[in-house]
Amino acid sequence: MNRRQTPTMTIDAAQPAGKVSPLHYGLMTEEINFSYDGGLYAELIRNRAFLDSEKEATHWSLALAGGAMAKMALDESNPINSALPRCLRIEVATASRTSPAGVANAGYWGIPIKPNTRYKATFFAKATGGLTGPIFLLLQSGDGKTLYGQASVAKLTDTWTQYTVTITTRKGIAPTTDAKLVLSVEQPGTLYLGMASLFPPTWKNRANGLRPDLMQMLVDLKPAFLRFPGGNYLEGNTIATRFDWKKTIGPISERPGHPCPWGYRSSDGMGLMEFLLWCEDMGAEPVLGVYAGYSLRGEYAKPGPELEPYVQEALEEIEYVIGPVSSKWGAQRAKDGHPKPFPLRYVEVGNEDFFDRSGSYDARFAQFYDAIKRVYPHLKVVSTVGNEQPAAKRVKSRRPDALDEHYYRKAADFIKDSPTHFDKYDRSGPEIFVGEWGAHEEVVPWSPQSRGLPPTPSMKAALGDAAFMTAMERTSDLVTMQCYAPLLVNVNPGGRQWRPNLIGYDALRSFGSPSYYAIQMFSRNVGDEILKVTLTGSPLLTS
Repeated sequence: MNRRQTPTMTIDAAQPAGKVSPLHYGLMTEEINFSYDGGLYAELIRNRAFLDSEKEATHWSLALAGGAMAKMALDESNPINSALPRCLRIEVATASRTSPAGVANAGYWGIPIKPNTRYKATFFAKATGGLTGPIFLLLQSGDGKTLYGQASVAKLTDTWTQYTVTITTRKGIAPTTDAKLVLSVEQPGTLYLGMASLFPPTWKNRANGLRPDLMQMLVDLKPAFLRFPGGNYLEGNTIATRFDWKKTIGPISERPGHPCPWGYRSSDGMGLMEFLLWCEDMGAEPVLGVYAGYSLRGEYAKPGPELEPYVQEALEEIEYVIGPVSSKWGAQRAKDGHPKPFPLRYVEVGNEDFFDRSGSYDARFAQFYDAIKRVYPHLKVVSTVGNEQPAAKRVKSRRPDALDEHYYRKAADFIKDSPTHFDKYDRSGPEIFVGEWGAHEEVVPWSPQSRGLPPTPSMKAALGDAAFMTAMERTSDLVTMQCYAPLLVNVNPGGRQWRPNLIGYDALRSFGSPSYYAIQMFSRNVGDEILKVTLTGSPLLTS
């Protein structure tokens, strides 16, 4: 600390320098660090549709008691429907009342058990070879010695049937994640199992809903908007593995899921409607990212006729969000349970297209921009290439309504740069949307060395975050929106692909980082006007 001079700060409250943007503090989300599956999305069964691997039923195991004998294998000869082409076949050779046979799933690093709690289980099943039921569903400890709760289905048939049961855990048990769901039978025969799901109580008790403790932490930030569905998750590694929104709506039994670019498969239980309801439940407005014809490994659709199907896909997605029930996709939204259109002001075309080496983004953006403005002239269209990128990367053929910029920097760099960073920008626009930002300590977030560090940021990083927030808020006549990233991280071994992250959790617990509470102080105390501040003398801190 340098105390050679006494700094003086002068605040001019008589002549405001501008208005603070009402959208200044928001949230950015994508499927990374098991943010949805195993995180905010409350589903407790991992690999529920048996599609995580073509070779084996990963995260499933045989559960045999006494002298029971059985074997299991994936089966593609008995599809439930086109979205669920694979099931689990369990061939039970020997089983009885005292020696049941079945399969178990331990969820995402354990199933969270709480006392006197209702869990809703749904699954498809059929049976052959003399097996008629019942089938038992048990919540057990990992070693199978402690029973937390159970339910059963009395009869099985030889045709696919979806069953729903409620399992209520016993009173007085201690909360634990050392638990698994077991589905077992007491007769020999062959059991076919498909799309097995287990939900605890959810936020607002929504079906296919979200985890209450994490939602409460997000609501407590008072976000003005949510940018979704991401991020790299929007683009996918290939065009085929992009976020294909049409495959994420409707019953979960009609959602096949897809590979996530962060190394695991997404169930797509967190679909377009769930994102929109997430916004509604927080009192936040959607910032919708649409796939722009470019994927992470360089595959892209050439501007013109080749790109046009993806432009139409985006227009239909917007119609799903805001279209009247008399429109095709507005009617589908109503069928999915929400007749009223959602609010929408901003549509972002792609994600981080400064990585696009083809040089096609300018033309791709123009094609999307023209199509969106033609049908929805009131919407603001956001470019993913901002002023921080070289001029050669920027959009030239159309003037975006806003530019998305991303900043992942050392805390010390944020502190040093923040006082003047946005002063050099043209105040006539476009708007600046800082769609991803976060301070780190010394190790960059994408470095393998970061894996040995805590998953959430330190107080040092939080100070850098706070410095950057002051810069963005001070210039919020231009920087109209901003959101930290990544938002969530599962802290279990193997649950993380990036650090630092704002909120950490396991199956039972969650916590906010120092940066979470720094953002909360800002987001819950947003002013209306920007006041001119003059600092004279030495800075309070020098490095």
